[in-house]
Amino acid sequence: MQRFFWLFAMLTFSCYVSAQQRPGGPGGAPGGFAGGKPPSIGRLYGKILDNEGKPMPYTSVIVFQNRVDSATNTRKDILIKGVITQNNGEFNLEELPIMGPLILKISATGFKPYAQTVSFMSKKPAPGTMPSFDKDLGNIKLTQDISQLQGVTVTASKPLMKVDMDKKVFNVEQNISSAGGTAQDVMKNVPSVNVDIDGNMTMRNAAPQLLIDGRPTTLTLDQIPADAIESVEVMTAPSAKYDASGGGAGIVNIVLKKNRKTGYNGNLRAGVDKRGGINGGGDFNLRQGKFNVTASGMINQMRDRTTGKTDRLDIADDPNIHTLQQNTSKTNGGFMFGRLGLDYFMTNRTTLSISGIKVHGTFKPSSILDIDSDTMYNGGAMTAFSRRNTAGKREFNGNGLVLGMKHLFPHEGEELTIDANYFGGKNTNRSDYTTDYYNIKGGAVTSNEREKINGDGKMRNITIQSDYVKPLGAKSKLEAGLRANLRHIENNNYNYLFNEASDSYDLTSGNTSNYKNDESIYAAYATFSSSIHSFSYKLGLRGESSRYDGELIRTGEKFSNSYPVSLFPTIFLSQKLKHDQEIQLSGTRRINRPNFFQLIPFADSTDKLNITKGNPGLIPEFTQSLELSYLKTFKGNHTFLGSVYYKHTDNTITSFIDRQTDATTGNTALINTYINASSSYTTGAEITVQNYFTKWWDMSTNINLYNSRINAAANAAAQQDALWSVFGKINSNFKLPKAFDLQLTGTYQSKTNLPINTNTGFGGGPPGMEAQSASQGYIRSFYGIDIALKKSFLKTKALSATLAVSDIFRSRKTSQYSYSDYFIQNYERLRNPQMIKLNIAYRFGKVDASLFKRKSSGAGNQGMMDGMQ
Repeated sequence: MQRFFWLFAMLTFSCYVSAQQRPGGPGGAPGGFAGGKPPSIGRLYGKILDNEGKPMPYTSVIVFQNRVDSATNTRKDILIKGVITQNNGEFNLEELPIMGPLILKISATGFKPYAQTVSFMSKKPAPGTMPSFDKDLGNIKLTQDISQLQGVTVTASKPLMKVDMDKKVFNVEQNISSAGGTAQDVMKNVPSVNVDIDGNMTMRNAAPQLLIDGRPTTLTLDQIPADAIESVEVMTAPSAKYDASGGGAGIVNIVLKKNRKTGYNGNLRAGVDKRGGINGGGDFNLRQGKFNVTASGMINQMRDRTTGKTDRLDIADDPNIHTLQQNTSKTNGGFMFGRLGLDYFMTNRTTLSISGIKVHGTFKPSSILDIDSDTMYNGGAMTAFSRRNTAGKREFNGNGLVLGMKHLFPHEGEELTIDANYFGGKNTNRSDYTTDYYNIKGGAVTSNEREKINGDGKMRNITIQSDYVKPLGAKSKLEAGLRANLRHIENNNYNYLFNEASDSYDLTSGNTSNYKNDESIYAAYATFSSSIHSFSYKLGLRGESSRYDGELIRTGEKFSNSYPVSLFPTIFLSQKLKHDQEIQLSGTRRINRPNFFQLIPFADSTDKLNITKGNPGLIPEFTQSLELSYLKTFKGNHTFLGSVYYKHTDNTITSFIDRQTDATTGNTALINTYINASSSYTTGAEITVQNYFTKWWDMSTNINLYNSRINAAANAAAQQDALWSVFGKINSNFKLPKAFDLQLTGTYQSKTNLPINTNTGFGGGPPGMEAQSASQGYIRSFYGIDIALKKSFLKTKALSATLAVSDIFRSRKTSQYSYSDYFIQNYERLRNPQMIKLNIAYRFGKVDASLFKRKSSGAGNQGMMDGMQ
């Protein structure tokens, strides 16, 4: 199967080369638009002033387009749309055609008629650009000549990939395989991003920072509904505008769907998987006058099944001990996600927004763990067997609130935004463990041990940010902003052992932790971008002051770390060449701060082979990155993006297995903790190709070849050997007859070093069986293939059914090899293979709804009608 996968990749590149000669745009339709006809998505707005600069109400604003009249077969100006200005002189015209020039005419009694030609489409748009659909005509004085604003380029259908100087934007709205799923399913189809079976996200073998709409979040991927996501922004080298967190991996920003069409629209969806887990949800949007209301909600049941095996030989003990663990676990439960938002358009240039989200999840995990142990004496092996049954419950509740203001100045491109973001919540967890011991497997129980862990926690995250953009002439722009991020987390864990004598559970104080921490980050940034002919550059500097304070509540022991000011410069250079080619060079400095579960000094010893414990003494790591990219756009909108990169990190945070005292038993045991290694590096090359082979077939291909190494310095046991690895991903979409769509996705990961650092979101818990030492092992190669088929119904294709199967060959598994001076271990897990999901979706809506319309004034209507004649 692996040979087939790579043959498929080679064929992709062969087709890519031949496709350079194909004519036509994506989809094969004239002009690159589906059906050959571009949609009416343009918007014009502005403000009418008299010769004294005062606003002019009830002024007629009409838009015409020169077309061939079908009745007379002659060209004439055809009326497209007309409005009258409001009391403050503002006008707003929406859903205008984007192809061909438009003629804007303004008339009012006592003033000269005004006419202006407006065009959305430029003759040759810049490669990889995605211009705005809106055009601000500014303040128009009827008594003066008005210089026309430079036209903007609008593409009617969103490309699957857009390349900016500091990010790649992937449109995921058409990813049918993620229908009814979560952001975890979406990320499986996004180039450059790798998601393991537990939902941990990596990019170039390190964990990126996750943002939602440009703001930090404590949600995990499986707590964000896929149907709410519009696009994913991948920033391997973020500019100074963005948070410096994320280390060498950069940032992944999830952009949620937004809809401001006049009238109402929405969708309803429901689905079920092969285990009976249901999902359902809907979105609704209402836009009328100055208000836009958006509501969305989703429920998703989980029927999770996982099998795993750990085979370990402890070579430090005399005699050696061989242990085989086999685990079968399941988790039933689900989560709900709700979002409600309101936009108030005070004027055409000022918008106030408020939105809130609610997240709730309840999960009931259970597992059976069989443990076979052989003690290797010279005269033979002494065997022992035990079985541990686990039953538990985890619950989390989260609430968020976002307040925002955006103001557009009359000068096009100048804007000010202010945002305040709050997210907070609580979580509880309970786990009950019963372990039965046997002399031999299948024999009688010789002894019994009962243990339970109860825990709870809470958190709050507050972010306040302001950004200002100021164009400086026709080719330069200044961006600046301030930001404050305040985070508070508390976590309590209580470990109990059952006392047969007292018939009650006794608290084991040595393995109980009550912990809290506060983190504050204050930042300011400025970037300046400009261009000289075909050369563009963007220079930025971000300053961040950060402080971390932690406390063990039970003992009063405190930990802290402070960086008064850290500077993070960024530089981006771009040179456009002939024949739609471009070369980009970027250099950045970033930081990765230890996350909560890496800091908390609680030892989770429920899995005796994988005891985990945080290290409150960790300090942040700093990464310097350099990346060189080449972008080429061919005929038919085929795109090739190739990059080479190098990352060097100081004080690398890595997991590390060491011998320490197990607080539960008082015996020496191997414990997986975290340390700051001396440094690490990653170097590699990445290729992303987007092809539109025919009007019914498009494909994206992503291949990343990289080499990584950890330099542990004084801690030689944590040294990681350099290893070359390959990660590949193919996403192919087919438009079939009878309104069918097919999506085929494949991923391949070769043997690779374990990710250096991972981030855990709110609502989870300390790492469990999956925690392994990144500096003492590797992941074996694996591949996975997903397939989805969608059928659309009705003339409008508003109704659709999607059938998706993930990991159809049961091959997407985690298989790891770990070693040290103390042990040799093989570990593997398989989660939810060959999962089948069926989802039904229905779109509805009505544009220009008459809801809430006021009765028009006679004078205003008369003025508009006069202008139409």
